[in-house]
Amino acid sequence: MIDRPMDLSRARDLSPARPNPSNRCTAMLLLVALLLLGACARTPIRRNADAGLLAQQAARETLLAASPDWSLSGRIAVSDGQDGGSGRIDWIQHGLDFDIRLSAPITRQSWRLSKQGSLVRLEGLDGGPRDGTDAQTLLQQAVGWVVPVDALSSWVRGARGPSPAVLQFDAVGLPSLLDQGGWAVDYRAWTTDSQPPLPKKIYAAQGASHVRLQVDRWGGESGVPDLPLDADAANRVPVGN
Repeated sequence: MIDRPMDLSRARDLSPARPNPSNRCTAMLLLVALLLLGACARTPIRRNADAGLLAQQAARETLLAASPDWSLSGRIAVSDGQDGGSGRIDWIQHGLDFDIRLSAPITRQSWRLSKQGSLVRLEGLDGGPRDGTDAQTLLQQAVGWVVPVDALSSWVRGARGPSPAVLQFDAVGLPSLLDQGGWAVDYRAWTTDSQPPLPKKIYAAQGASHVRLQVDRWGGESGVPDLPLDADAANRVPVGN
């Protein structure tokens, strides 16, 4: 599987002798205040869509559609509620075709999911490459992860896919929450270094399935280096549910 983050911290027993009730009360009040402040800080500002916001979003999507070739580098985490993993991701998109590479630096495991025309191929598995016609189905059958790859190619740039969708917006008019195809796509951060702005943190969930993506770099079609897979079978991603 892909590397899982490990918690190497150690808990320490710090039991004070003869605690002062006044100090305990003060500490509890401070803790409650900090929790309330943290909850407020994490609560995003969301506005329901209106005609003006939807027109602004349509204009964004028109600009994005005019640049069908793009790339990104970042980090991804996938979970089905019981199992999952995380690693580096490099994604190159050419229109409807794509080349997605994921690697786990610690174990040197890596795989490649690519699409050319109607052919989808998954490489890096025990037993050799697997071919299919649908990326989500192929990935789910091979490793047990539910990842809406085709829709994600739109969502990752803050755009809607072709099916009906419901949008909410943040304080500056950028998408904050997208409901489409049974998935809830939560936009946590945006970069304003490009026009139109592009997402930096995207969390997508459907039931127990979760996909979290943090983009470190956006680029054009040649913005991501061609990263070869390690051919060593010991470094391949094992097949499993």
